[in-house]
Amino acid sequence: MNTSDHSGQSGHAGWASAPAAHRDAIAAETARFVSVVKGASLATPVPSCPGWTLVDLVRHAGSVQRWFSVLLRQRVQERPTSREVELRLPEQESGYADWLAESAAEAESVFADLDPDAPMWVWGADPHARFWVRRMLFETLVHRADAELALGLRPVIDPGLAADGVDEFLVNLPFATPFAPGVAHLRGNGETIRFRCTDTDADWTVRLRPDGFGLEPADARSAAPADAAVHGPAADLLLLLYGRVDRSSSAFEVLGDEDLLALWFDNSQF
Repeated sequence: MNTSDHSGQSGHAGWASAPAAHRDAIAAETARFVSVVKGASLATPVPSCPGWTLVDLVRHAGSVQRWFSVLLRQRVQERPTSREVELRLPEQESGYADWLAESAAEAESVFADLDPDAPMWVWGADPHARFWVRRMLFETLVHRADAELALGLRPVIDPGLAADGVDEFLVNLPFATPFAPGVAHLRGNGETIRFRCTDTDADWTVRLRPDGFGLEPADARSAAPADAAVHGPAADLLLLLYGRVDRSSSAFEVLGDEDLLALWFDNSQF
């Protein structure tokens, strides 16, 4: 699997280079998540997470925040053998919105003493504490969008933040095989797929090789067109990569080899 280049492309450097922005965004995204679910029926199904209801979604999001907070507090250096963490779940479903807010507050207390450059074990590309902060942000953001979709609302995502989320997804995807086995099928013979944000200047080119895949560095991209491409607003691209919308949506311009795109989208979600 090609892991030689972990850097993203243009258009999101302000987010990716500023861990403090990620920390602030976690607080903001969690607050939006809480406001969406507070007062809603937590028995509402979440179509974008089949089999889940809103209470499952909130429990998952808060549990992830608390689990990542434990990892950050302990500065873990090796893959944990257990994911058990004290969740302090509420006794009544009516308490889950406040419980989610408390999960973010717990994370914020960890961030206060955090060196984002501290070396840590991670499952992805960047072996530093900042990996978990960025990962927590997009876990929270995507599940906030899930809650909104479940309640018939249209998610609104800042384009710069969404572009950073696309980058975070594509940079880390080659490492996701342990919990997303389909990723191992993303192989090829040099075929390329380009993702371009139409509302920012961000774009990425993925190259599939016999031993895996990875992002092409910006200075190595060819002027030749990619074998397949998807162009669309950053927020829509982010939700597309996470399987929350379909590429047949009118939000996207889809070009090139449809079989190559089918291979990608059939095997790239985590």
